[in-house]
Amino acid sequence: MALMLQLRTVSGLRGRADRIAKAAFRGLSFYTRVLENCEDEARFDETFRWPVASNIDGNEILEIQVFNYSKVFTNRLIGTFRMVLQQVVEEGQVEVTDTLIDDNNSAIQTSISIEIRYHALDGTVGTWNDKEFLETPSVHSEGDGRYPLETDSLLSGHRRGSDIAPGKSNQQSAERSFRRAGKGVFSAMKLGKARPSKDDHRKQDEPAVLETEDLDRKAMRYGGGLEPDTISLASVTAVTTNVSNKRSKPDIKMEPSAGRPMDYQVSITIIEARQLVGLNMDPVVCVEVGEEKKYTSMKESTNCPYYNEYFVFDFHVPPDVMFDKIIKLSVIHSKNLLRSGTLVGSFKMDVGTVYTQPEHQFYHKWAILSDPEDLTAGLKGYLKCDIAVVGKGDNIKTPHKANETEEEDIEGNLLLPDGVPAERQWARFYIKIYRAEGLPRMNTSIMANVKKALIGENKDLVDPYVQVVFAGQKGKTSVQKSSYEPLWNEQIVFTEMFPPLCKRIKIQIRDSDKVNDVAIGTHFIDLRKISNEGDKGFLPTFGPAWVNMYGSTRNYTLMDEHQELNEGLGEGVSFRARLLMGLAVEILDTTNPEINSSTEVQVEQAASVADNCTGKMEEFFLFGAFLEATMIDRKIGDKPINFEVTIGNYGNQIDGMSKPILRRKKEGGDGDEEESELLQNSSEDEGDESGELVSVSSTQPMKPLVTDRNYFHLPYFEKKPCIYIKSWWQDQRRRLYNANIMDKIADKLEEGLNDVQEMIKTEKPHPERRLRGVLEELSSGCLRFVTLADKDQHHSSRTRLDRERLKSCMRELENMGQQATTLRSQVKRNTMKDKLKLVQNFLQKLRFLADEPQHTIPDIFIWMMSNNKRIAYARVPSKDILYSIVDEETGKDCAKVKTIFLKLPGKRGFGPAGWTVQAKMEMYLWLGLNKQRKDFLSGLPCGFEEKKTARGQNMPSFPPISLLYTKKQVFQLRAHMYQARSLFAADSSGLSDPFARVFFISQSQCTEVLNETLCPTWDQLLVFDNVELYGEVHEMRDDPPIIVIEIYDQDTVGKADFMGRTFAKPVVKMSDEHYSPPRFPPQLEYYQIYRGNATAGDLLAAFELLQIGPGGKSDLPPIDGPTDMDRGPILPVPLGIRPVLSKYRVEILFWGLRDLKRVNLAQVDRPRVDIECAGRGVQSALIQNYKKNPNFSTLVKWFEVDLPENELLHPPLNIRVVDCRAFGRYTLVGSHAVSSLRKFIYRPPDKKAQHWNMTAKHLNGYLAMAKMAHCSLPAGEIVVNMEPEIPIKKMETMVKLEANSDAVVKVDVTEEEKEKKKKKKKGGGAGEEAEEEEPDESMLDWWSKYFASIETMKEQLRQHEAAAAEAEEKEDMEMAEGSKGQVKNKEKSKAPKDDKKKKQQPAPELPEKNKKQKIDELKVFNKELETEFDNFEDWLHTFNLLRGKIGDNDDNATEEERIVGRFKGSICVYKVPLPDDITKEAGYDPNFGMFQGIPSNDPINVLVRVYVVRATDLHPADINGKADPYIAIKLGKTDIKDKENYISKQLNPVFGKSFDIEATFPVESMLTVAVYDWDLVGTDDLIGETKIDLENRYYSKHRATCGISQTYSIHGYNTWRDPMKPSQILSKLCKEGKVDGPHFGPGGRVKVANRVFTGPTEIEDENGQKKQTDEHLALTVLRHWEDIPRAGCRLVPEHVETRPLLNPDKPGIEQGRLEMWVDMFPMDMPAPGPAIDISPRKPKKYELRVIVWNTDEVILEDDDYFTGEKSSDIFVRGWLKGQQEDKQDTDVHYHSLTGEGNFNWRYIFPFDYLMAEEKIVISKKESMFSWDETEYKIPARLTLQVWDADHFSADDFLGAIELDLNRFPRGAKTSKQCTLEMVTNEAELPMVSIFKQKRVKGWWPFVARDENDELEVTGKVEAELHLLTAEEAEKSPAGLARNEPDPLEKPNRPDTSFIWFLNPLKSIKYLICTRYKWLIIKIVLALLLLIMVALFLYSMPGYMVKKLLGA
Repeated sequence: MALMLQLRTVSGLRGRADRIAKAAFRGLSFYTRVLENCEDEARFDETFRWPVASNIDGNEILEIQVFNYSKVFTNRLIGTFRMVLQQVVEEGQVEVTDTLIDDNNSAIQTSISIEIRYHALDGTVGTWNDKEFLETPSVHSEGDGRYPLETDSLLSGHRRGSDIAPGKSNQQSAERSFRRAGKGVFSAMKLGKARPSKDDHRKQDEPAVLETEDLDRKAMRYGGGLEPDTISLASVTAVTTNVSNKRSKPDIKMEPSAGRPMDYQVSITIIEARQLVGLNMDPVVCVEVGEEKKYTSMKESTNCPYYNEYFVFDFHVPPDVMFDKIIKLSVIHSKNLLRSGTLVGSFKMDVGTVYTQPEHQFYHKWAILSDPEDLTAGLKGYLKCDIAVVGKGDNIKTPHKANETEEEDIEGNLLLPDGVPAERQWARFYIKIYRAEGLPRMNTSIMANVKKALIGENKDLVDPYVQVVFAGQKGKTSVQKSSYEPLWNEQIVFTEMFPPLCKRIKIQIRDSDKVNDVAIGTHFIDLRKISNEGDKGFLPTFGPAWVNMYGSTRNYTLMDEHQELNEGLGEGVSFRARLLMGLAVEILDTTNPEINSSTEVQVEQAASVADNCTGKMEEFFLFGAFLEATMIDRKIGDKPINFEVTIGNYGNQIDGMSKPILRRKKEGGDGDEEESELLQNSSEDEGDESGELVSVSSTQPMKPLVTDRNYFHLPYFEKKPCIYIKSWWQDQRRRLYNANIMDKIADKLEEGLNDVQEMIKTEKPHPERRLRGVLEELSSGCLRFVTLADKDQHHSSRTRLDRERLKSCMRELENMGQQATTLRSQVKRNTMKDKLKLVQNFLQKLRFLADEPQHTIPDIFIWMMSNNKRIAYARVPSKDILYSIVDEETGKDCAKVKTIFLKLPGKRGFGPAGWTVQAKMEMYLWLGLNKQRKDFLSGLPCGFEEKKTARGQNMPSFPPISLLYTKKQVFQLRAHMYQARSLFAADSSGLSDPFARVFFISQSQCTEVLNETLCPTWDQLLVFDNVELYGEVHEMRDDPPIIVIEIYDQDTVGKADFMGRTFAKPVVKMSDEHYSPPRFPPQLEYYQIYRGNATAGDLLAAFELLQIGPGGKSDLPPIDGPTDMDRGPILPVPLGIRPVLSKYRVEILFWGLRDLKRVNLAQVDRPRVDIECAGRGVQSALIQNYKKNPNFSTLVKWFEVDLPENELLHPPLNIRVVDCRAFGRYTLVGSHAVSSLRKFIYRPPDKKAQHWNMTAKHLNGYLAMAKMAHCSLPAGEIVVNMEPEIPIKKMETMVKLEANSDAVVKVDVTEEEKEKKKKKKKGGGAGEEAEEEEPDESMLDWWSKYFASIETMKEQLRQHEAAAAEAEEKEDMEMAEGSKGQVKNKEKSKAPKDDKKKKQQPAPELPEKNKKQKIDELKVFNKELETEFDNFEDWLHTFNLLRGKIGDNDDNATEEERIVGRFKGSICVYKVPLPDDITKEAGYDPNFGMFQGIPSNDPINVLVRVYVVRATDLHPADINGKADPYIAIKLGKTDIKDKENYISKQLNPVFGKSFDIEATFPVESMLTVAVYDWDLVGTDDLIGETKIDLENRYYSKHRATCGISQTYSIHGYNTWRDPMKPSQILSKLCKEGKVDGPHFGPGGRVKVANRVFTGPTEIEDENGQKKQTDEHLALTVLRHWEDIPRAGCRLVPEHVETRPLLNPDKPGIEQGRLEMWVDMFPMDMPAPGPAIDISPRKPKKYELRVIVWNTDEVILEDDDYFTGEKSSDIFVRGWLKGQQEDKQDTDVHYHSLTGEGNFNWRYIFPFDYLMAEEKIVISKKESMFSWDETEYKIPARLTLQVWDADHFSADDFLGAIELDLNRFPRGAKTSKQCTLEMVTNEAELPMVSIFKQKRVKGWWPFVARDENDELEVTGKVEAELHLLTAEEAEKSPAGLARNEPDPLEKPNRPDTSFIWFLNPLKSIKYLICTRYKWLIIKIVLALLLLIMVALFLYSMPGYMVKKLLGA
């Protein structure tokens, strides 16, 4: 589908000018080339093509504008031509000649002549007929198929248009022309570029790398304007080599990375839990990662336990397995040895989610616990933790640990990734499994025969079932016995929180077998790809759709070596099966009573789906041609080799299916019955009479021929074998089409970004223009997608996911297009870097969107077979070769020649085996609907005849089984191999003996071997003669085959080791072209060398392919190389190509050698350094005795050498150290290659620029200048007004100063002003902030300073982040101008968080608490000091000497292990004649050359003082998850182990120690500070260590010997530490830097160079006396030393550095961090004062007295035995540290009927408290077996609980309150005012701290949770808290309970309060008498009455008898 326009001529033009025309249709415009100096007629003759996605409407308009072109001004419009396309749509083709109209719509005399053609979809308009091109009658003439000339003119120059047009798709189908083949029938159309006509050459072939003016000219041409900030460069300048239209790019990286095990460490800190649901619990936290479980200790009787325990899990597994592991945190109540406890709540998340977080970690976040058993229950509490996942080489920056005092905002810090809502709901995930097909057999044939013999039937040998794993739960379907096409129709239901924190669902088809239950295939569904969380998003949904599963080869063996592939690890090497499945998610309404609240996995029946729901069955046709098979590994042996291509099971002849079920649709039959989708066509069993295709899926076996020592090739010369396969699949091409469009946009974007980066790297001008071009292409591509993707909306078989994905892709791309347009306008020179990052995000997003989760057609596998055994394979995604009528939708490799490298399957391909190529194939592939197959040969190189099978002889559309090329061209290839650098060390000496092997087609040649180097300069030309290429001439020119270059290391024995590989494309010259610029001679270029997936150096080379014309080789350009070299047959690189050289001098500063290891067990004694660069070099002096003095006696030597003018081509400089042994033997110790000399090049200063400005640059740009404001001052002085800095906002602003002006730097204000400021601030404080008293000077210590500094650091980080976020938001605002909706939801999501922040900080503009003002601070670096100061390599560099070969697998040999020592020195490179003024300068010493003023390197004695502050996050070393750390320090021979001061069971120990060591540089200069774990038995284990090079620090200009404090004081906690005073340091620096000064003037001014600084001049001593001093002024200058011209650089401030601890056994993974600093003092200077005391603060002893007076409204728990009345036996329990140690109970108030209790009971809690950290310190033995006490720090929280006492059962817990002693609500005055608000609504209430108030009395509520988890008040307590220090407590003692001293009176309890079985009488009195008195009397009377009646009845008969008888 396309609209084609051929623009022929414009005539009737006026004047003489350059003309250009522009054609626009549907918003996509193309420019023609510029025709220079046209008079009245402009012949453009260019063809443009618009691929169109939806049919053209009759009233759309095509517009053509003609301009006069101007290089400088905007182009001037001559006239416009507009045409309605109605006639074109009807007729398909129109020719027009018409006049143009001007701006006023009036016709002008200029006319235009064009032809328009339109192909509609599926060829509804305009079929291909012979009269296609109206002017080419000669197309039929018998010829040899060359282009007729007319077409040539029609087609010429097309390329120009396509290059400029940003949205132009691949230029392949730009024009059609024909080729003769066979019997005069047009059997195929040709798509391709025509050879341009001669005059067009210059424009055709821009050199690969364009020069500046070229770019500028182009930019002008396309930009049309002068404004350089708007010019954009389209892909014209492709910095990379021409990208052709017939070949696809090969992929360089070979080794499969998936599936390789790697090291991972998951570290989890459980800090505390809050708001756990339940009464009086004993919680334990269980931490599970995958299968491993660890538990915290148990905390008794608390709902908010504080643990602070750290757990580490180590894994060695492939990344996929790692990221699917589930991290599960569960809180268990009352677990002990015997019972497993009950689960309170749990939280789970997969490791991948943590790994995708910034820094791979969650820090201090709250996990929400929920009960997985009960969906209706709400949240079960919060758990605060840190989780980090570290892979090898990731370093985690832990945020700096300081006192975490800020009030916890739980809701704002939940443990959830961004964008996941805090309230997650329960949801059901329904995974529907319908059926599968194409399963392989999973049992041996022997078994099958046995079964057949016994049972007499032949069943399918597989019993499949499906297993689904999600979020740590498994579900299985039923087993379908003996079925290759099982039918399940079942659904597996998971219940999980939504959105789930587990990214992937794993679906496996398994074979059920009693012995060996194995996976058949595995598929992962990524939930992020099947859902969208945005406003217009959708819940996860999938299918019903087929998913294809890949794995090991299909032949069944018992022990399958590739079984892991079936488990989903690594890339599958064969099709296994396909499964029809669906997925749906339903959010549960948990309030609904009917809901089934179980979360177990359920399996239910599911309704089956209609057969056609996944799309209509279509017949697909796959065609492949093998154009070349070379580089076949010789290990395979020389048996015949053939290739097999399969798609699904089609084409698989060896092990496709045991018995294909052939259900065939005959041509006329109805298409209802289902096709078997995995037919296997083997050639024998079908002889279809209808001329039906029979698939041919493998080539004929051929014997390989030898190429060279390592490789074979197959003789595919003129005869190229083909394969073709018919297969049936559901037609879901639309999915792949959309993915292809996005992939192409992404490819184009990636290529553009690579261009931009390349331009930046090679410092080409105007990379920002190219970036603008990239953005233009991106936005037009996005709009194109929106129009194309929209057309197929209503396809019957589209699933919900298809519809939703399409909507969201269209939204995203539309958005991206708008953002790209906005961004384009913002790209400027300076914003370039940031914008580049943003564009890279676009790329990731595009790649993510393009990945289609619902599969359609399976991938294509190409297997190389030798002797019917599968050897190596390649896998080609089907979408890459899928054909479509619309260009953008076609796969990127469809109908193109692609270079494919075959690789070994599975694990065999890991490591070195995977680096060697198994075979290099040139393949042509085409896949499409059978009915579209007429074009399937269109992309092949022309000039062949088709060979068909007998049956297809005279059928034009029948595919060939081989192609016979009749055309061949002969070429000569010249490979100019100049040099390689940074190669891989392949020998044990740490060097290699490299040579390069160049492969082209079936030839290979080697360069010479250069011994012992990693940077070989071969300087060699390799000539390949008689290279035969098949096909048409013009195609060769644009599409030459690729060249493969492999680098090897020559070994004396054995075969050469592989060191890396790269690809190149030659520049082609046809025999009729001139060998002249710009294309020839070709330029040397760098090619990146890869070894596996790792880069392994660069190759500098150039390649040209020259056609040998009819005249033979005599016509080729001569090879003119420098002939003076006697290299025998080796040809050097010719003159035009080798770089231009000029003379340079290289000066080397030899300082010394350090840490040399033994060589061959012998120690190094007399080392020497050899320096070599480009064949020249110099040797250092010999070190006579390395042990005594490892420094060199002669410091500077030099040599002269010829180096290329172009600095990018400079060769590396090699440093080698040899040991001179007796008898003149030398041994290599180690070597180092300086790959880039750039940073060592010295460029003499420009005369025009200020002199010192350049030196500034030379100092690596350290000169950052303070910002200056020009004031009217005498003598051009510049005042720098330095306001007293508000302590936090230290944004130092910089600006350059004129060199000759003076500047006043005003730095400090007077003390009085400070005081005034403070008072103001005090007044402005809020609430109790103002109450805080000024800290007393005597109370302050070093730690106050340290903690204040940490606060500052955190604040700066916060501001930094805020600023970054703000900038980002601003950016988003700008970008989203097009799409307003986005901003709104951003705002929405931000709002709640911001509110919270505002609540916390009363008023943002308040300064930090006042004490900050007063305390002097130091600088806390949260990294090593050297990273901040560029490794202190300002003049002395350290080069690591390496030795030993790099290990083969990536894991083992780190660079660290190969280091055998270090060379210290420096290099300076400059062009030889130096300007005189440098050498004539005063004090210039010619011996030192450029290294003037360096200190002597004689041994020097130094006092080293090491301060170790503390360690954080140590790796646990003991079984209990803790460590007992102590410090060990090693420097030279000194070894200090501070073993007796180990800190028991701590992972965050505070050491607070300083150590003094005397050392002699240079022998002892490497300081090692290690942390060991103390063990009672056995040796102590190393936890981690850090190494510091003291020598570089000592000699650095940054003065790292002793940090410069902020202020100068002579007493107190901030005493000046350096023996030299600031003024002495300043004079020394001025003298060394040859700076004029310092001149101290009156009025507190000092002048240094041309800067004037001001500051205070008085100092106070201990006694408060003020004295005059210059020290403050001097210190001011030192702190701004970097502003001093020429000599200035930043001086190291007083600091604490944070160094990571590493353990050699676990390379690359941090084991904790150490905060420390080092001071050094030379021993020949005055001795420094004593070390600062930084010993840890001792906790202060306090006593807390709590009096429980009364309780009220306590809930009544018991029912009375006698009366049924409610009552409670109340007592109150309290504790401070932990329940075991110090719980105290009051006595019991029995029988309270109202909930009132009276106690008057005193608790006494003595405790140790650290004020600074607000923690209580307790020491206790962990268990009875512990050796010593462990120190714990716990928050100061007082817990009071109210209980109901029971005698014969456990006491009942009624309620509790926990008061944080630092901030708790003030108690209520009366019981009435005491409410639940006091607990729930803490934020609004006034808070008090017992440490400030000392005494507090009031009512507090007891709370507990009721059945519905709601908090309720269960009582109130009146208590009094009184805090005393230990001394005060001693002076006024008080007794426990109601005892002496200071006893409390007995409580006045009602008479009813007693215990019944101790006082029975009392209980009768109270319980019975009072209430039931009358009742009792009545009962007694009644009883008496009854007795009387009874007696009466009893005795009456006797009396009656007596009376009657009258006895």
